[in-house]
Amino acid sequence: MSDRLILLKSMLDKNPDDSFLLFAIAKEYEGIGDRKAALDFFLNLKRNNPDYVGLYYHLGKLYEQSERFHEAFQTYKEGMEKAKKAGDDHAYGELAGAKLNLGDDEDFE
Repeated sequence: MSDRLILLKSMLDKNPDDSFLLFAIAKEYEGIGDRKAALDFFLNLKRNNPDYVGLYYHLGKLYEQSERFHEAFQTYKEGMEKAKKAGDDHAYGELAGAKLNLGDDEDFE
């Protein structure tokens, strides 16, 4: 485990619902190739703060890397709804592009 991951996890112990820390830990696990741990932290973040718009692109990409394309597509779609609600046009565009790269609604019905 990297020093940064140890530090982030110790910070999370003090603030277990901190969305940024959950996201950062997920990205750290992703960076060291531990997809399962990354997924666990992303899903924990989604349960605790489903309006954390930055989550959806990264979670979708993780699903894609794991060849879970239906879940990736649905994650991008859900993220687009959250981004639109938040007025985050940049995130909306990134999510729409990622979703389009996978296909359209008919491909995932």
